[in-house]
Amino acid sequence: MSNRIAVVPGSFDPPTLGHLDVIRRAADLYDQVHVVVVHNPGKEAMLPIAQRLTLLEQSVAEAGIAADHVIVASWSMGLLVDYATDVDAGVLVKGIRSQVDVTYEAPMALVNRNLANVETVFLLPDPAHALVSSSLVRQVAALGGDVSPYVPAVVARFLDTGHRG
Repeated sequence: MSNRIAVVPGSFDPPTLGHLDVIRRAADLYDQVHVVVVHNPGKEAMLPIAQRLTLLEQSVAEAGIAADHVIVASWSMGLLVDYATDVDAGVLVKGIRSQVDVTYEAPMALVNRNLANVETVFLLPDPAHALVSSSLVRQVAALGGDVSPYVPAVVARFLDTGHRG
């Protein structure tokens, strides 16, 4: 059997417990998982990409997710499917919280399949994380609220020390 390689893309600004849930489940389903921090030109980032990479690596390690086959990387040049093709990934794994996410993600999934024969697998969230987004966490953090119920401990510690963009 050939290696089954997946890419879990996102802005991860900041990484949330919902992100970790998707990464953990993808790691259980695939032989190798590339967690890819992508630059979204349509969003103003709170954290620089290098910081998001560090926080993701630390979060994955603290969560005990199979680090032997999880690779944290970034991609900011070209199409995400180009990255997937470069690493021989046949699938993108994305978390879907609501119908709004489906409406946004479905056209991209079809285009990605058409462009590079890369499928998209949607994972429904753990109900505990279904309504939490990075945007919501950024808002709570910016107003000095406690984000610890929504993010990995390493992210909560980082944000609590005032390292907000």
